[in-house]
Amino acid sequence: MEIEDKKFEATKIKAEDFYKQIDKIKCPYFNEDVSFNSKGIEHIKFLRKNHARPRNDQYIRLRLINLAPEIIKLSRTIQGISHTRNLETWRSNNKTEIVMKPVVYYEFVAILNDIRVRVIVKQVDGGPKYFWSIIPFWKVNKSNNQRRMFNGNPEID
Repeated sequence: MEIEDKKFEATKIKAEDFYKQIDKIKCPYFNEDVSFNSKGIEHIKFLRKNHARPRNDQYIRLRLINLAPEIIKLSRTIQGISHTRNLETWRSNNKTEIVMKPVVYYEFVAILNDIRVRVIVKQVDGGPKYFWSIIPFWKVNKSNNQRRMFNGNPEID
């Protein structure tokens, strides 16, 4: 299913405008704020630097973005934690470097407005927590037609 250009652009503009209005949301699970910075919206649109997600993938995530703050605000339990090490862009001493850092991904799963989604919160090297992604809860494994929750790599999910 290919999304019409007008429909895609309208959804993208609406989602970006909504996202810009969110600064941070208090999460009861962490008992602290989760930021909604530029990294989250960029991750919704891009798999990695200069490599856009497929349009259908972007469209679905952009349509769901309005659920993310509400899910974080209501979440009192966590469904998953993933610890890993990633190459991250890091600024120190007025220099930008790419360094290997410990990263933690927190997964919240919720049904809101009859829509089941996963929200991922990312934390790099013990720093502040920030919104990373929103993912439709079920994906279908094309090799066996079975539902799966994610690809297994929160950095790209």
